[in-house]
Order: sequence, then C-alpha cells, then structure tokens
Amino acid sequence: MSDHEVAPVLRIKGRVLVGPDEVRDGLWAVGGRITYERPPGADDALTLTGWVLPGLVDAHCHVGLGHQGPVDAATSEKQALTDREAGTLLIRDAGSPSDTRWVDDREDLPKIIRAGRHIARTRRYIRNFAHEIEPGDLVAYVAQEARRGDGWVKLVGDWIDRDAGDLTACWPRAEVEAAIAEAHRLGARVTAHCFAEDALRDLVEAGIDCIEHATGLTEDTIPLFAERGVAIVPTLVNIATFPDLAAGGEARFPRWSAHMRRLHADRYDTVRAAYDAGIPVFTGTDAGGSLAHGLIADEVAELVKAGIPPLDALSATAWGARRWLGRPVLEEGAPADLVMYDEDPRADVRVLASPRAVVLNGRVMG
Repeated sequence: MSDHEVAPVLRIKGRVLVGPDEVRDGLWAVGGRITYERPPGADDALTLTGWVLPGLVDAHCHVGLGHQGPVDAATSEKQALTDREAGTLLIRDAGSPSDTRWVDDREDLPKIIRAGRHIARTRRYIRNFAHEIEPGDLVAYVAQEARRGDGWVKLVGDWIDRDAGDLTACWPRAEVEAAIAEAHRLGARVTAHCFAEDALRDLVEAGIDCIEHATGLTEDTIPLFAERGVAIVPTLVNIATFPDLAAGGEARFPRWSAHMRRLHADRYDTVRAAYDAGIPVFTGTDAGGSLAHGLIADEVAELVKAGIPPLDALSATAWGARRWLGRPVLEEGAPADLVMYDEDPRADVRVLASPRAVVLNGRVMG
C-alpha cells in the first residue's frame, strides 16, 4: 500500500485510555480517523487487542540532527522510524538545522512540530547546530525562525562561557524581552535551553513559554515558573550524561565541571519540587546530536523515579502533552494515532518499553 492510499478499517478491542481516568471499550479507525460508532465494512475489519494510549509525545527531540550537525534525509528517516517504533507519534522538534518538511508528506512517519533552528550566541553552543549571532540580531532571527517553524522558536539560554569558566546567561534582558514579544506577535511560543540558574528569572519575566532541561531551578525561581505557568521539559535521560561531560572538561574548566555535577546530583529533587509547585512537566528525550532516538519509555520511567506519580508521568507523554501542543487525543474524528500494550501502562509505566502495536493514521506500522 502506498503512503496515500486509504487506510483499511481497523477494530481496536480492549481498554482505550481516552484520558487519565476515562476508559472506553474499544474504537474503530476508518479512513485513518477514530470513531466510536460501528462503521460500514466492520465485518471485514482487521482486529487488534490490547491496552490503548494516544500516540506518545517526545516534546524535545531533534530529527535531522547528528553529533556533527545536520544529517541527510536517509538518516533523518531512520531517526523518525526509531521514534515511531518506540510509540512516539508526535514530536516537538526542539531545534534542527535540517529541512524536514518532506516528513509531512509521509503518513508512515511521526508528526513533527518544528521550532526552526536553534538560536545561540556566537561561539556559545555546539558547532554546526545553531544560528550563532549577537544580541543585536536576536529579534530578527527569532522572527525568521517563528515564520519557518510550526509555532515554536528555540533559544540557547545559557552555555559555557570560556572566559568565566562556567555556565552563564547568553542574552541581555532587553533583547530577550523584545525577541519573545516579537515571537508572540507572530503567533509562536518560545522555549530555551537552560542548564544553570542565572538565565531563568530574566527569561520567565520576559514571557518565555517553556524551559528545556531546567536543572537550574531553585527555591527562588520555582514559584515564579508556577505563577507564570511556564512549562519545563526536564530531559532526564540527557541529564544522566552530565557526569561524563564533567569528567571530560575537568582539566580545562573545573568550575563548570563541579557545577554540572551539582546539577546532576540534584536533578530528581529539582523535578519533583517543580511538579509539587504545579509547574507543567512534559517528556522529552533530547534525541539527536549525541543521544539515541527511541528513548521515550526511559524518560517516562525517569520522571517516575524523580517522584512524579505514574499517572501524571504518563500524561506528560500522552494526554497532557498533546493538549499542551494543541493536538488531539483519542477523540471522535481525530487521526488514529495510537499505541497498544499487553498490560495497563497506568499500573507500571515500564510497559511503555514494549509496544504491542503502533497505529499511525489508521494503519498498523511495521
């Protein structure tokens, strides 16, 4: 069957987790869309059985990015397929130098919400990943990426300052305020990479919508995030690499190395404190660059390890994450993007590591 042929009628039997506390007995997929009414042709439908979640969300992922920068379409396709096999059917691509618009024409690949290319300070990020600019150009580049993306823009809020020998904020407050205001004027939300503490207050008070990693949250800034409703995507599977990064930089940047180790040691307490304060928390793996794709189940398990209740950790990759990104869940007429499991994932999130079936646009994948 080609990508554009009509999907067959599917019957999904079992327990459909429409929401955290709403369970229905089965659904149908007709023409690639969900219905709860028995359709014509039901007698010939392919039947699948299991526990059903909406397609999982990786809200910090990089399709088209490798450890040295942009990658070719074949590599991008492999990345997207790896995520799909793990049950990730919706990706917020949090910065990529590659043009992946061709993915939108492929009904067998996850749906992507793009943030354009990272915007970083000159020589203050990984080489070949970002637009590297000075503060005077920030508004113009944010406007450019807001127009090129799918409703998001990605800033690099802090990075190692070689002169200071540690993580420092990348942007002056006035330029950040103007840039975020311009993104909002153009209908885009703004997120920022932030490992450390220093940049957070200025970014939040300037109106930012989300912070990636957020390891630098403190007792002073957590209430501010909660008051403003600023979400975080902790990427704990990425934060697990901090000790190795610190060891590699120990000789040249000892202050930075010690700082990275502290942020790593406090990571679970930081995420739990954010959750307890009412800050929205969503799942992201930071796949691409140096991290493998297909790790969404590991990230959900990490949120649980940090102390987030399993049902809320599931919502961070399912119902809650989709609503945050403005995408449907398992509702009448929605695209039939769903993942099936042998057991109830609410009882044990480790079930996510072994999908029984992946259905994308009403068709069974792989």
